[in-house]
Amino acid sequence: MSPAGSGPAGGTRILTRSDLVILIGSAIFIVLSGVTNYAHANAVLAFACSAVAVALLASLVGRSVEQLGERFGAGATGVLQSALGNLPELFIAFFALQAGLLTVVQSALIGSMLANLLLILGAAFVVGGIKHGTQKFAKSRARDTCVLLALATAALVLPSMAKYVHSPAEPHVRALSDAVAVVLLLLFVLSLPAALRRHTVEGGEQEEPEQEPPRWPLWLAVTLLAAASLAAALVSDWFVTALQPTIHSLHLSEAFAGLVVVAIAGNAIENVVGIQLAWRNQSDYALSVIVNSPLQIALVLAPALVLLSLFTATTFTLVFAPMLVAAVVMTVLIVALIVFDGESNWLEGATLIGLYIIIAAAFWWG
Repeated sequence: MSPAGSGPAGGTRILTRSDLVILIGSAIFIVLSGVTNYAHANAVLAFACSAVAVALLASLVGRSVEQLGERFGAGATGVLQSALGNLPELFIAFFALQAGLLTVVQSALIGSMLANLLLILGAAFVVGGIKHGTQKFAKSRARDTCVLLALATAALVLPSMAKYVHSPAEPHVRALSDAVAVVLLLLFVLSLPAALRRHTVEGGEQEEPEQEPPRWPLWLAVTLLAAASLAAALVSDWFVTALQPTIHSLHLSEAFAGLVVVAIAGNAIENVVGIQLAWRNQSDYALSVIVNSPLQIALVLAPALVLLSLFTATTFTLVFAPMLVAAVVMTVLIVALIVFDGESNWLEGATLIGLYIIIAAAFWWG
């Protein structure tokens, strides 16, 4: 008989220690979230419990997706990650729209992009640069990703520009947002064949790290993915319920709460993997993992919310506050300039983190 925690052959551990920590932690904080929600406990405590539960469930969804995707290669893993990895954020945004928290949702979408492109990418550059010095990654792939991110971001903020320059499209921003959402989702579909194709190694460029064989049986990966997705929907409702009282208790603006608190809660644990890859000197793969997340927010999550808002009490359009538009456009341009040379160092990473702190401070008052 195989020992507990080992595979059928008795030599491969099915659940690692970190897997168990995520599973047990998720269960504990789901229970705590439910208790604090239904017992009408202190709003900040209820919010903290649900925020930790959301972060852990996001990590569990990501691990389940990886175990499914590894059976078909890195490309399929990326597609599954983009389709399912943002489920907790989608649930939070949907329930927040139901609660009328439009500013929080808009700020959280842009905040998720900024957190990945500035905070997480900056931390990866700092960690990798301090340990390994200047790190190099595939120029062509980095450029392709950044160009697609820039184009998707431009499309995302175009309705905002139409409103603020008082163009003839201003009275029709709802219809324009719907059209942009459909186009972005179609672009995502068109990008799938390239994402599924296995990359060949270019001269002088890093090869993607070999994929480990899946540790989880198929039934376990599917079961945990389904359970984590359902739990994320439930906890996201509690998260949003506690969010508004917490904002008032801590005297936060809705913009700051969405840009920083909600964005980090939905991304923190899930994107630690990018920093770990940089620490292992897998800079090419780290860049791909980190930048892919904001790309999918622009291509999938934001357009999906535009269409889903047809079924909520609050209409969601792609008209963002001018400061949010300026922050995301500036961030995408700066990140593109940094990665276009195919190199990174710790100072560039520290600069990105510094910019994130400055942007967050600018939104402290709203």
